[in-house]
Amino acid sequence: MDLPLEELQFLSLTSILKESIIIPRSSPRTFTLLTLILIFPLSFASLAHSLFTHPLLLHLQHSHSSSSTRRDVLLLLFYQLLYLLLLFSFSLLSTASVVFSVASLYTSKPLSFSTSLSALPSILPRLFRTFLWVSLLMVLYNLIFAFSVVLVVIAIDADNSFLFAVSLFVSLSLFLIVHVYITALWHLASVISVLEPVCGLAAMRKSRELLRGRTRMAAALVFFYLSACGFVGGVFGAVVVRGGEDYGVFTRILVGGFLVGVLVVVNLVGFLVQSVFYYVCKSYHHQPIDKSALYDHLGGYLGEYVPLKSSIQMENLDM
Repeated sequence: MDLPLEELQFLSLTSILKESIIIPRSSPRTFTLLTLILIFPLSFASLAHSLFTHPLLLHLQHSHSSSSTRRDVLLLLFYQLLYLLLLFSFSLLSTASVVFSVASLYTSKPLSFSTSLSALPSILPRLFRTFLWVSLLMVLYNLIFAFSVVLVVIAIDADNSFLFAVSLFVSLSLFLIVHVYITALWHLASVISVLEPVCGLAAMRKSRELLRGRTRMAAALVFFYLSACGFVGGVFGAVVVRGGEDYGVFTRILVGGFLVGVLVVVNLVGFLVQSVFYYVCKSYHHQPIDKSALYDHLGGYLGEYVPLKSSIQMENLDM
């Protein structure tokens, strides 16, 4: 990819997706291994956890024994805790490795699967601090949404079904808008935490600044990504998890394997897009990227200390 700085800021959604898809061609072995070892477990856990939790939920609905109910609840909590642990662990690992790999290609730094993994111990604490702040923000807005729904239920007469439906629709719409914005903020802040000497709340502030003028594009990218994940998850649930009476075992296994593969591709492209989108936002705000400083910053994750070279602004994006 060879795009001048002034053209990067005008990339369309289609162009961003196309540029993201061709990145792995620069180092196919590295991205193949990262996909198999990090992104595949993330995608598999995202779908397969319902295979364990759905039967427990059904059993709880029809169980009349207190001891059996208690056991099922504890097992359900265990599965959910394990699922969340795997989900966030592999999400952070995948984000760190893909962002580091893309930046290494951009700075012409030698890239291999081993160097990407070697950088993880230094990157993860920074990403985790950013994740904690975003999690706090998500908890707050979920509490506000729940409180607003309760107010709607209490304040509006149940007989006035039209007003109730409109109020609930407005609340859900606002919740979706805020959710998409915070997700975009999180993804961009994650890239910033890897590529710049800031993390946590400072990375979120920087992310908010970079999103200005590109909020709609970010929202569209996040919405497409969440929609794709939701669609795959919905089909997986309908066919593989709850389709035992309508589909044979072979069909469910075949469809399940195909959907896991689709989600792997969706997640890989999502991680690549957030890396490219960072450069697009930097270009839109005319913020130069010093390749030499970025090269040394990436080397710091590997314990390397390279003398600072001459300043080179991002006149093109070489991957």
